[in-house]
Amino acid sequence: MALATQRSTSVIELAQELVRRPSRGGIDDYSPVLTVLEDWLSVRALPHRRLHDAGGQLVGLLVEIAGGRPGPWWTLDACMDTASFGDEDAWSFAPTSGDVRDGWLLGRGSADSKLAAAAFCHIAADVHARADTLSGGLAVLLDVDEHTGGFGGARAYLADPDAARPAGVMIGYPGMDEVVVGGRGLWRATITVHAPSGHSGSNRSVVSRAARLVQLLDTADLPGPPQPGVDFLLAPKLSVTAIHGGQGFSVSADRCDLNVDVRTTPAFDAGDAETLVRKAAAELDAELPGPAPTRIETIACWPPFQLRPDEQPAAALIGAARSLGIPVRAKTAGPSNIGNLLAGEDGIPATAGFGVPYEGLHGIDERARLAELPQVYAVYHQAVLDLLGASS
Repeated sequence: MALATQRSTSVIELAQELVRRPSRGGIDDYSPVLTVLEDWLSVRALPHRRLHDAGGQLVGLLVEIAGGRPGPWWTLDACMDTASFGDEDAWSFAPTSGDVRDGWLLGRGSADSKLAAAAFCHIAADVHARADTLSGGLAVLLDVDEHTGGFGGARAYLADPDAARPAGVMIGYPGMDEVVVGGRGLWRATITVHAPSGHSGSNRSVVSRAARLVQLLDTADLPGPPQPGVDFLLAPKLSVTAIHGGQGFSVSADRCDLNVDVRTTPAFDAGDAETLVRKAAAELDAELPGPAPTRIETIACWPPFQLRPDEQPAAALIGAARSLGIPVRAKTAGPSNIGNLLAGEDGIPATAGFGVPYEGLHGIDERARLAELPQVYAVYHQAVLDLLGASS
């Protein structure tokens, strides 16, 4: 804990610089925030390189610390892009403040996940100083394109032929009470509803057909919460998240597009989700026929995932926390995250959250509490050393 307390001032200073560089997913240029990290890593001679997607866009940084003995590689991951600011007039401080007030780091990304990124860079420096005594290696992924849902940084890392495949990943999402060891999956689709175009006074509106489909989806029969004794305790959930169609008042448009997000579970998987949505579309077409069948295009599909508390890297993180007197519990989260991507595409086990307490995540006045930072730092530091086979 003494080392963690010593590192905290520097971690906070780096996090402040990161928060002060806006990096909203899909909005801001990511180069300024990643350059802050590059400069910090370069001064400390930590081996790192840029990651680019298939189109050549910068999507992250990768730090790689090789141990002196053979063994598996483990990864710490923290996203460097953020949610949008929302209504800036509603904030009580600037979204890019970066100030510390009353023990809180203020600003967008302070909680998700720039404070974690700053901590992980410092842990990489600590590991680098004793790398010859360790087995395997430590990678730190500092990715962007996460809040867009594209996960370009994570995908570029997994596709990089020069990067060692990780045996497991610990993602630095915030929250002090739990180690997140799983999450619901998702099935996402765009649904296109058709209607005859023409004057609004003579045709059925495509918006009316779309509204009826929303009713059918909202009232669809989804399984309830599992019975006690089932490992995965969350129920599936369906949400219509967007509707696009029509313009003006006098013209009835010929199509309307809906976005549907279904959160899946082991008992209600992507196939079940697609069957349910197609059934609702068929009911719509039978009840209110249109000029063309309702079309469904799958956009994304990830399975749910869940580690046992005794599986790595969950075991190392939970064990480190409890050894320091932090009574964490394993939790399966409702939202999906990069852990689903890792599990679905590469079968890589991941934890998806243990960090400082926070407020305003993705909302107004995002802030991260700093009093617990030394504890969080010490937990991750100890977990990494345990995974790398440190003798002390």
